[in-house]
Amino acid sequence: MLAGVPLAAAAQTRPAPAATPATPAAQPPAATAAPAPQAARTITTLRVEGTQRIEPETALSYTKLRQGQPYTNETLDQAIKDLYASDLFADVTIDGAATGNIVIRVRENPIINRVIFEGNKRLKEDKIGKEVRLKPRQIFTRSAVRADVARIIELYRRQGRFAATVQPKMVSLDQNRVDVIFEVSEGPKSKVRQINIIGNKVFDDGKLRAQMATKEARFFRILSSGTSYDQDRLAYDQQKLRQFYLTEGYADFRVTSAVAELTPDRKDFIITYVVEEGERYKFGDVTVDSDIRDFDGKKMATTLGIKKGDWYNAKLVEDTVEHLSETAGLFGYAFTEVQPDFQRDSEAHTMSINFHIGQAQRTYVERIDITGNTQTQDKVVRREVRLAEGDAFNSFQVKRSQDRINSLGYFQDKFEIKQTPGSAADRVVLEANVEEKSTGELQLSAGFSSLERFIIQANITQNNFRGKGQTLRAGVNYSSYSKSIELGFTEPYVFDKNIALGVDLFRRDYNSFNFYGTDRRTTYSQVSTGFQVRTGVPLTEYWQLAGRYTFSYDKVGLDQNSFFTNGSCDPLKAGRYLCEALGNRLTSMVGYSLIYDSLNSRLRPTAGQRFVFSQDFAGLGGSVKYVRTRVEGSKFWNIGGGFIASVVGEGGYIRSLEKSRGEGVDRVRITDRFYLGEPQFRGFDIRGVGPRVKRQYYTTDANGAQVLVTDRDQIIDDALGGTAYYLGRFEIEIPLGSGARELGLRPSIYAQVGSLFNITRPLPTAVFPTTTDANGNTVVLPLPVYNDAKQPLYYYTNADGLSVSTTCAAGIPGANGSCNGVIANNPQIASQPFQETFLGDSARPRLSVGIGVNWNSPFGPLRIDLAKALLTQPGDDKKLITFNVGTQF
Repeated sequence: MLAGVPLAAAAQTRPAPAATPATPAAQPPAATAAPAPQAARTITTLRVEGTQRIEPETALSYTKLRQGQPYTNETLDQAIKDLYASDLFADVTIDGAATGNIVIRVRENPIINRVIFEGNKRLKEDKIGKEVRLKPRQIFTRSAVRADVARIIELYRRQGRFAATVQPKMVSLDQNRVDVIFEVSEGPKSKVRQINIIGNKVFDDGKLRAQMATKEARFFRILSSGTSYDQDRLAYDQQKLRQFYLTEGYADFRVTSAVAELTPDRKDFIITYVVEEGERYKFGDVTVDSDIRDFDGKKMATTLGIKKGDWYNAKLVEDTVEHLSETAGLFGYAFTEVQPDFQRDSEAHTMSINFHIGQAQRTYVERIDITGNTQTQDKVVRREVRLAEGDAFNSFQVKRSQDRINSLGYFQDKFEIKQTPGSAADRVVLEANVEEKSTGELQLSAGFSSLERFIIQANITQNNFRGKGQTLRAGVNYSSYSKSIELGFTEPYVFDKNIALGVDLFRRDYNSFNFYGTDRRTTYSQVSTGFQVRTGVPLTEYWQLAGRYTFSYDKVGLDQNSFFTNGSCDPLKAGRYLCEALGNRLTSMVGYSLIYDSLNSRLRPTAGQRFVFSQDFAGLGGSVKYVRTRVEGSKFWNIGGGFIASVVGEGGYIRSLEKSRGEGVDRVRITDRFYLGEPQFRGFDIRGVGPRVKRQYYTTDANGAQVLVTDRDQIIDDALGGTAYYLGRFEIEIPLGSGARELGLRPSIYAQVGSLFNITRPLPTAVFPTTTDANGNTVVLPLPVYNDAKQPLYYYTNADGLSVSTTCAAGIPGANGSCNGVIANNPQIASQPFQETFLGDSARPRLSVGIGVNWNSPFGPLRIDLAKALLTQPGDDKKLITFNVGTQF
C-alpha cells in the first residue's frame, strides 16, 4: 500500500458521455462546437461518513461544499483533492452526485505507533531518527514515507554508500494504528575505482591525480578517507586542477566536464574529467600603482617576486597581493584593497598585471576585544598583544601577537586576531576570540631497556595555574636506574612586570648497576638534593636573557657488600674509575642563557628559528669548580605540500677549574659530565653513546679452553660520560590524508648524528699474571693476594678445620720462616681474571635514521619511534623501539 497513492474515480462524479455520430466521408468536416456549460445543481443534503478520530465538521472544513449551494462535477473533484491534501485521509469517495444528496465517505490515515529501523549498523538509530519526518503519535501518510526513504538514502550517500536501499513496511494494529518499519540494506562503502582524465597532454594522469583530494581505492590507502566518493569533493578537485594549471602558466585551462558513473554492481564509481589545457603564458609587464600618497608604485614593483618573462603563476599573484596588503599594513593602513588588473595577450601568450592599491586611510587601534576566555584572565592574553589601544595599526605586530598567544598553549590551534572596522574610517578593532583548551598535562612514559628493564615516568603540569599563566609541575621517575621527584613553579610576570621568576626543588637518586650471572650488582649510586632559582627578562622582541642559581648536595657511594674490602672501596670489584668518584660534594653554581626565539609556536612550530647560548659556573662556594658551556639551535620551515622540515643541533663542553686529581683521573667528576643516548639520541639506549669501560670475565668453554664471557648480562658496562658532545637532527613531518589527520596521526622521518667524547683514559684496574698451557696458548691467571712484603699468600686447613693464611706455597710454616711439608696450599685470590676495555671515546659521528609517529589517541598523546643505528663505535648500546604516552586535563 506504500507504493503509490490511489486516485479517486472520476466516473463516480461524472455522467457517461453521449455517443458521437460519424461524419460522412464526402462532406467536409463541420466546425466543432464548444461544449455547453454544465448546469449547476444544488446540494440538498450533505454528510460525512467513515470518520473515527476526526469530527465530520472538521472534514467538511477542508472543502468548499456547503448544503444549499450549487455544485458541479468539477467542484466535487476539487473537494476530493482538498481532502487528500489535508494528509488526514487514506481514501476519499463522493456519492449522490446525480441526486444532490451528497455523501462523502472517507477512510482516515492511521496513527503511527512506532517507527522502527532494521539493518542499520553504520548509522545509529538516533542519527536517522533526527532526520525522518515520521514520529510516534503522528498521522501516517505515504508521502511522508517516500520522503523519509529518500532522506535515509541521502544520509547513506553522504557516507559514500550509494548501494544502500531502504524498504518501508507497515504493520497494521488495532484502533487504526500502524508500526512503520524501515528495512535498511546498507551495502558496501562506494569507493572511487578509477579516475580518468581526457585531454591532458602536458601532464600525465598520475601527476594530475596527485593534485586531487579524491584518490583511487588501493590497499595502501586503507587509512585514507579520500577514496570514498563525495559529490562535493568532485567540485573541489576541479578547482584543484585549475589551481595547479594556473600555477604552471596555463591561464586558459578549464574542465569541460566531470562525470561520476556508478558501476553496474553499485559498489564503486568511475570518475572521468575532460580538460582543455590551452597555451602556456608568461608574465608580461608587472606594474604597481597606488592611490596612497606614501607609496611609490615603481619602487614597490621592483620588490615583487614576479619578473617579466617568467612563466605565469597564479599562486605568485596571490602571494603578491598578500605581500602588498601586508606592506600597507606595516604603514598603518589596515583595510587596503589590492586589485590585480590582468591584460592577456592571446597571440604573444603573455599576461601583464597591474596591481592597483586603493585609497585608504591610516588606521589606529580603537580597542582590543578579548572574548571566549572563561578561565584565563584578560591580562594574560592582553600582555602578549604587541599593540596597545591608540597605537598606529601594524600588520606585522598583529601577526606577532597572534604567534605569541598561540605559543601560550592555552587555546585551540588556528587562533587568529580579526580586524574589524571601528567607529570611524580611521579606526580598527582587534578581536581576539579565543577558545580555551585543557592546559593540564599528565604524561606517562614507559619503556624497556636491557640495562634498566622497565622504565616508568610520570609528570603532571598545570601550565595555566589559576588562569594567571603560572606553571606548576611535579614529576616522578622510577626505574632500575633512577628514582627522582621534582617540584617546580614559575611566575611569568612578577608584579605584572615582564620578568619571569621560577623555583625548582629536586631529589634525584641515580643507581648504576650491572649483572653478574643473574645477580644484579649496584656499581655506584648518586643522590642529589637541591634547588634552583630561575629568572628571565626580555631584551628585545626576540632576544631574552635568563639567569639561574643552583645549589645541590651530592652523595656518591657504592654497595659496600659488593665492592668494599676492609671498609674501603676495592678497585678490583668496582673499578678504579668508580672508586675515584666516591664522596660527598657541595655544588653552588650560577648560570645564564642568551636566547633568540622567532618560532611561530613554541608547542608545534612550523616556521622560525631558535638559538640558545648557555654557560654555568660552578665554584661560587662548594667543592666543585668548572665552567659548562652549551649551544642549541633549531630552525623550522614549511617546504610545501604540508611537509614541515626542521634542523636541530646542540653541543656542549665542560672545562674543569680544579687541579689534577692524579694520573688516569679526569678532572671533571663522573657525576658532572655529559651523557648521550635515549631519549635525545634515538636509536641508542640510555647513556648508550660515548666513553665506557666494559669488564669481561674469563671462563672455560666445553673444550677446556679459556675464553671471555659473551653473555650481555654478565658483561659489566659502565658509561663514563664525556666532557664534550654534539648532536644534530634533521626531521620532516609528513602530511597525511584527512582521515588520518582526524585520528591525530602525525608521522615524521628523521636522521640524527652525534657523539660524546673527551675524557682522560682511566688506568687499568689490575694487571693479571699469565702463563702458557701445554698447547702454547696464553692463560690469564687470577690475581693473587700479597702481603705488605709483596709476597703471595696461600691458605691451608689445620687440624681444627680452620683456614690458615701463609706465605708457604706448600706445607705449613715452621720455625725461622721455613715451610715444612710438600702438600701444595691453595693460593688466595684477590680477583678472578677479567679483561677491562676502554671504549667509545671518539668524536667520530654516530648516525641513526628512523620514523616516529605522534598520535592523539583516545587515552592521550602517544609517541612511537622506530630508529636504526647505522654508524656506531665499539661499545655503543643500540635500541630499536621507544614509546611514551600521556593525556591532558
